[in-house]
Amino acid sequence: MRLGIFAKTFEGSDPGRVLAAAARAGFSAVQYNMACSGLPSMPDAIPSGVTLAIQSAAQAANIEIAALSGTYNMIHPDPAIRKLGHARFEVLAAAVPLLPTRLITLCTGTRDPEDQWKAHPANRAPEAWADLLASMETLVAVANRHDIDLGIEPELANVINSAEKARRLIDEIGSRRLKIVLDPANLFESAGIDDQRRIVSNAIDLLAGHIVMVHAKDRREDGGFTTAGKGVLDYPHFLSHLKSVGFDGPIVAHGLAASEAAGVARYLRRTLSEAGIKVTP
Repeated sequence: MRLGIFAKTFEGSDPGRVLAAAARAGFSAVQYNMACSGLPSMPDAIPSGVTLAIQSAAQAANIEIAALSGTYNMIHPDPAIRKLGHARFEVLAAAVPLLPTRLITLCTGTRDPEDQWKAHPANRAPEAWADLLASMETLVAVANRHDIDLGIEPELANVINSAEKARRLIDEIGSRRLKIVLDPANLFESAGIDDQRRIVSNAIDLLAGHIVMVHAKDRREDGGFTTAGKGVLDYPHFLSHLKSVGFDGPIVAHGLAASEAAGVARYLRRTLSEAGIKVTP
C-alpha cells in the first residue's frame, strides 16, 4: 500500500510547498484539494497553469496524486444548489485528465441545508434516495465524458451511512465508474471490540472489489473522532482484512494536524509492516 494524507492538512496555497511538506512527513501520496492551489475546493473555473503547477509539484516531491476532493452536498434540499454543485464538479472532472489521477471523491450528502457532514432525519426518506440516484446519474455521465472514477464513502451522517447502502447504490447505478473510499472510523460511532471488528469486516467483504482507497482516522471511546492510532479502532484487524481481500491501494490519513503527520506516517508504516503488508516507497 502507499501511504497518503489529505494535502489540505498542510497550510498554504502553493502546491510545491504543500506537497513537499507531505513528503517530508513521510507520505508518498495525497488526496489533493484545489484549496492547496489557492482556489475554492469546488471552483467555478480552473485557470490555465494550475494543473501544470500541481503536476510539477508532484514530480518534484515524488508524490502521487491519489485522488482529488470533489465533495458537495449531493442531496441538498435546494435543487438549485445541487445543480450548482454538479456544474462545479464538471469543472474538476475536466481538469482530472491533466493530473496524475482518475479519482474524484464525493459526499453523498444530507438534507441538512447548512452542513454537508451533519445528519438529518430526512436522509432516510425515499425522496432523499431518489435525489441521490438522480445526482449520481448526472455525475456518472460527467465521469464517462472525462474518463474518471467516482469515489463514494459511507458516512454515518450522510444518506449513504453504511456499507449496505453503498452496495445498494453500486448495484442500482450499475456503472463501473462508481468506486468506494472506505474509512473504518465512519462505520460506527461507539462499539465494543467484537462489534467493531464485525462491522468493519462485513463492510470490507461486502465492498471488496470496489474499494480503491481507504481513509485513516480514529474514534475515541466517547464516539468522537481522533487521529489514527490514538483511539479505539483496531487498525491491525482492519489492515489485515483489507490484505485478505487483495486491496493494495492508497491509505490516506486525515483528521489530524500538520504537527501530527510524521507520527501518523510512522504509526501506519509500522502497523502495515506488522500485518505483513508492503509499503510502497
